[in-house]
Amino acid sequence: MKQTENDAITPEFALAIVDAMADGVFTLDKNGRITSWNPAMERITGYTAQEALGRRCTMLEFNNCFGRQCPTGFQECGIFDVGAVESKECLIRHKDGDDVPVMKNARVVWDNKGTVIGVVETVTDLTELQSIKKRLADADRRLGEKLSVKNIIGTSQTMQRVFQSIKAAAASDATVLVFGESGTGKELVASAIHQNSIRSANPLVTVNCSALSESLLESELFGHARGAFTGAIRDRKGRFEEADGGTVFLDEIGDIAPFIQLKLLRVLQERTFERVGETKERRANIRVITATNRDLLSLVNDGHFRQDLYYRLKVFPIHVPPLRNRREDIPLLVTHFIGMENNKTGKAVEGISAEAIRLMMDYHWPGNVRELENAIEHSFVLCRAHGMIDVFDLPVEIRKAEYHTEITNKNNFPKVRSSFRTGMTKADLMVLLEECGWNKAEVARRAGVSRTAIWKYMKKWDIPLKPPDRSSGEKAP
Repeated sequence: MKQTENDAITPEFALAIVDAMADGVFTLDKNGRITSWNPAMERITGYTAQEALGRRCTMLEFNNCFGRQCPTGFQECGIFDVGAVESKECLIRHKDGDDVPVMKNARVVWDNKGTVIGVVETVTDLTELQSIKKRLADADRRLGEKLSVKNIIGTSQTMQRVFQSIKAAAASDATVLVFGESGTGKELVASAIHQNSIRSANPLVTVNCSALSESLLESELFGHARGAFTGAIRDRKGRFEEADGGTVFLDEIGDIAPFIQLKLLRVLQERTFERVGETKERRANIRVITATNRDLLSLVNDGHFRQDLYYRLKVFPIHVPPLRNRREDIPLLVTHFIGMENNKTGKAVEGISAEAIRLMMDYHWPGNVRELENAIEHSFVLCRAHGMIDVFDLPVEIRKAEYHTEITNKNNFPKVRSSFRTGMTKADLMVLLEECGWNKAEVARRAGVSRTAIWKYMKKWDIPLKPPDRSSGEKAP
């Protein structure tokens, strides 16, 4: 700081300036002991000046001094070698044990003879800034989640019931259990419930319970105290604390161990928990949504899942149907995923051929909507940049799948000829080809076999793929 020659700043005035600063300021002697401590440092760290004076700066446990954690000795830290530390973002340890994000500056002070007097350090509290950043990040994430809710596509009767259940669940704060096969979109349902609830302004925190071991899952959910286990060098919030005011979505809930089941039951009953390694009781203002692809009631009957927890979880159950039970939604989903892939790849695929969509309508879809999305992505690898997705662009398992006769009857196609179930002759096939105008997909439907089977029969009996040209006098084989 510069000053005029005639207006020298007195020590009293300098002290008043330091005390009035919003940033924390403290000084150290050449042995690393604290010699001054302004009111802002008291606010940031929780230590009064009386508690701090005479102690070493290691009490603050800076986590990043010169690229490493705070050393045990002042002479080891390197400040006298470099002379200054400029704007280093790091954490310090508050008196109550919490970590405080700060911006740190430090500078060595010499007298007129070049002798080291000590060090002056300034600390800017970044807590509010970090909070703002987090809120902005949460807002961006929630915007993405709101857009992703549009991926719940369907006009079928079964999906309309799901939409009604989502609306009802969002209007309450009850615990929801979403169940259904893998790939049906259970996480999208949980997101839709949260985004349409009164908690939508707060976080939606997702935990996949099957991806973590029991000990890691316990720490992930409830947090841990410093020293609770090897590697726990700092206190850490769990997902329940991170989701305060919002929603916790626990996916694959049927895979959690009995000990975690017990701790989760306490959260659901009392909204309280303890971090791993401490006895302090903490409260959680959260809503819990869980999901599973397993039969929880069977797990209860087999003794693998707590009955009391089961009934706590299924206060409001929502069943997400498999894709094979809502086949009328397949064309809508295909169109949606084609649009997504066009945007992602830069292609301009116009759609899908009638024969390809018929194969997709016939397929059993064990992987549900996720498998359908992957099938479209697979097709984009093979299809031309402009044009239509055709049969041979589809994954091989879809092309080779057996035909499902129940779909034929549902869509009022002609009934399957019983004679084809035991065998088909060349003459039978020729009759069907003529009746169906050489539409192989229609022939497959009437015969009750897959389209691939029809192609194999035609190749076996040397039947051309296209009808003979009658005008040239060519006869059918």
